[in-house]
Amino acid sequence: MFLPIESLKVSLLNIGYAKLDSNWNYVNVISPFTRLYLITKGEANVYHNNKEYVLKPGNLYLIPSYTYSSYKCNLHHEQYYISFFEEMENGLSIYNLMHFLYEVKASKLDVKCFKRLLKINPGRDLVQSNPESYDNYPALYSFQKKNELLSTNKFIETQAIIKLLLSKFIDYRFKPKKKNEHNLTRVLNYISEHLHETITLDVLAAYCNLSKDYFSRSFKKQYGLGPNQYIQLKRIERAQLLLLTTDDSLKEISNKVGFYNFSYFSKLFKKITGQTPVYFRKQGLNKYQSK
Repeated sequence: MFLPIESLKVSLLNIGYAKLDSNWNYVNVISPFTRLYLITKGEANVYHNNKEYVLKPGNLYLIPSYTYSSYKCNLHHEQYYISFFEEMENGLSIYNLMHFLYEVKASKLDVKCFKRLLKINPGRDLVQSNPESYDNYPALYSFQKKNELLSTNKFIETQAIIKLLLSKFIDYRFKPKKKNEHNLTRVLNYISEHLHETITLDVLAAYCNLSKDYFSRSFKKQYGLGPNQYIQLKRIERAQLLLLTTDDSLKEISNKVGFYNFSYFSKLFKKITGQTPVYFRKQGLNKYQSK
């Protein structure tokens, strides 16, 4: 087991039960949190990671954070839903370390977990179901407050239930990473910890005790992006999270994620997300997936 996983922390955003119809029809949704669905009735479709998933009763579905996805319901379907932030030490994501399935059969225990989580976290459902015009922005600032107001036993139980459900999606068919891959896992940790600083290819290669060229090739082979592209993407993802969960100024956020030229930050943000930082924040959790 990788030691960073021991530091996995989850923070509940929403839990609820939804009855949806053909109005549940949205394209290119992306959010900085994970979604879990348990389908109970009807049928709908979700598209992400280059695949279509038919949402069927009795199944669980996972949509990782920062994953472009689209949603469509032709007639009617009903679902339990959970949305939550996940993070490990130094800002690392579990999706960097593990392979995941996105559809699994729900057990009786899974159903009980959803119902129990809903019972111990009342009033955490979403106000409306449009992920592109979510209008309950203050709830983003208050979600941590609500978690802190839970009693100690309910807080621990909430954490345990979310982790238990998330564990159902880990794909154990993949073998543990080899030594050189573990070194690259460590460098993801380094990148997350130093996003606010200048990060050079020389420093990353030396951190892994590899030549610059070999490090670059290995990194791209394992993660599908060059090191510099990956760093830019992670900086913009961190900026999205800060835009949605803090009241820091845009310039403060730009600096916190390592962009000291605000104009360049804005251009890159729009290039990657399709929106300016100002518009993204104004929408209040733009692309927020709901029920």
